[in-house]
Amino acid sequence: MNSTTSDVQMLETLRTAHQQMRQEIGKIIIGQEKVLDELLMAIFCRGHALLVGVPGLAKTLMVSTLAQALDLTFKRIQFTPDLMPTDITGTEVIQDDPATRQRMFKFLPGPIFANIVLADEINRTPPKTQAALLESMQERKASIGGTDYPMKDPFFVLATQNPIEQEGTYPLPEAQLDRFLFMIKVDYPNDAEEEQIMRQGTSDTPLIVSKVLHGDDILKLQHIVRRVPVADHVFHYAKRITRMSRPGTPEAADFINKWVTWGAGPRASMNMILAAKAHAVLQGRHHVSADDVAAVADPILRHRLITNFTAQSEGVTIENIVQRLLNAVPKNQAAA
Repeated sequence: MNSTTSDVQMLETLRTAHQQMRQEIGKIIIGQEKVLDELLMAIFCRGHALLVGVPGLAKTLMVSTLAQALDLTFKRIQFTPDLMPTDITGTEVIQDDPATRQRMFKFLPGPIFANIVLADEINRTPPKTQAALLESMQERKASIGGTDYPMKDPFFVLATQNPIEQEGTYPLPEAQLDRFLFMIKVDYPNDAEEEQIMRQGTSDTPLIVSKVLHGDDILKLQHIVRRVPVADHVFHYAKRITRMSRPGTPEAADFINKWVTWGAGPRASMNMILAAKAHAVLQGRHHVSADDVAAVADPILRHRLITNFTAQSEGVTIENIVQRLLNAVPKNQAAA
């Protein structure tokens, strides 16, 4: 009972903090409320996110501002073709001990040892360096010289990809893309937002972001997210969406067989439920509905469905396919 009461109180705290975060981050970042909410959901799920958008949309500024509002440490890594794994994880160096005058190894941690890490243009570095980052993301530790160094908690990696420049890049394989909880799409601002960005970006007014939540609060919320109850019909709804996305299977929809080469795996089903829990928590609710699942389906499935030439020639996007999947599965369907 005490745990339940504490969870409810924490959810009320988050509801207030969510509005405060929007206000604080809104001092610097104009618009992009949906992107911000998806970033927060990924953090509360202990997941990582892949951010896709053209240059100049303030992706780096958004992440660093979010880190300030959450009172977390932030590091940015610019991925380049000559970046080495040790440039990410850190390295051991030999140093003389002043007291014993003996030489010993000392570990110098790399930028991965921060609460929030921005891996900028991850597809510009070779697979070996990509693998070093992805291993740290998955294992939440870095192995240097036979010693494991754990990451700080909370730990969140945001990787960005430039969708327009593909020459000289190393795209992430589908199996590695699947390790990201979300693929978040950053769009252009609307007319009013762009004018506000112009006015704010050319003024001399200092902008200060106040801290709204702290690391301990986030760790508590991550545990609360996993304790949020989910009804059987919601599990069934998420399962049907995922299973219907797999071409060549008995459950596959006709349009999936026509347009999709590869569907979503079981990790998508689990992540859809987990992200739906975070979505409900962010709204201040301690139960999950099918609407929560539908709200997170796009960023969950965007990088897990691979379209074929037919879809590309007909101008069918992943978003079109996800919407058709949501339309094809009734939200009130009883559990099988």
